[in-house]
Amino acid sequence: MGTYALAVNVFVMRKPDENVELVHRYLLETNLKIFGLSYAVNHLGDIYLTGRLPLTLNEDDLDRLFGAVLRYADESFNKLVELGFESAIRREWAWRESRGESLENLQAFAHMIGE
Repeated sequence: MGTYALAVNVFVMRKPDENVELVHRYLLETNLKIFGLSYAVNHLGDIYLTGRLPLTLNEDDLDRLFGAVLRYADESFNKLVELGFESAIRREWAWRESRGESLENLQAFAHMIGE
């Protein structure tokens, strides 16, 4: 907490392995649509949701803030992974398939396989 504002910094994901420009474009376009928070990139390229809010927040304001953090991070996460880690997803899918491993937790990315 600063002297005049509450700083919010929430880690979303590490630096993308690929398509960095597309990831950054997506973040900037998303910033135009969200309220109270914005996506930012640190000196390592890791992605955060950030914001600065007045210290006069009450419980309802904090509840809305935490809900917004959850919503924005959740809604964008799969798209960010698709853009920034496409090759890694394809390799992981192929590796699991070749060994008969479960693909259950990769199903959100099934539409990317075979493209």
